[in-house]
Amino acid sequence: MPKMTKRTSVLMGMMLAMALAAFGQQGRYSNPPLASTAAEKRILAEMDRMVKNSETYLSVPREDGEALWVLTEAAGAKRVAEIGTSTGYSGLWFCMALTATGGRLTTFEIDHHRAAEALQHFKEAGVADRVTLIEGDAHQNVKKLQGPIDVVFIDADKGGYVDYLQKVLPLVRPGGLVLAHNIDMAPDYVRAVTTNPDLQTIFYMQGAGLGVTLKKR
Repeated sequence: MPKMTKRTSVLMGMMLAMALAAFGQQGRYSNPPLASTAAEKRILAEMDRMVKNSETYLSVPREDGEALWVLTEAAGAKRVAEIGTSTGYSGLWFCMALTATGGRLTTFEIDHHRAAEALQHFKEAGVADRVTLIEGDAHQNVKKLQGPIDVVFIDADKGGYVDYLQKVLPLVRPGGLVLAHNIDMAPDYVRAVTTNPDLQTIFYMQGAGLGVTLKKR
């Protein structure tokens, strides 16, 4: 059997995540995520508390969160950047992967109250030491990032997606991923990632949609 490269692993992860998500959308073969370690159990418990709290805003549905987890762990990601922390729910899905890979999350949030809430959730989930939260305008603050980055997740102001892409793409390693949420609200972004020959993009149209872009070179 030929040796599996990191890029092949990522592609397989992309296909697996999309297949699982599609089944979940149809209500078939869908089951709650299962923890295999104490760290995963603690993260899942905190996310469960967030789901049950009607006052907590959840930026992604569970199916999308599971896709973020699977893709990130399949990529063996150690450096993940998230543009749009919100209350930390999507960040906790990334941490499910990062506890396995030993990686870190850098996340950006413009709203002070949401940033404070996210920090509390990260603390309760036991991953505060794995997360760096930068508060303020991400259009400016992403300039502080240094490469190489394995995975980027964009889930902020939809009109700014192309600007974020232009700023972070040079930092993403070849074989790395750029994930974008609510892509049906960002047509300029869709055009940008589907007309660049150095990128390969698939779309998972659960809810408002998740774009999964592989940086080929």
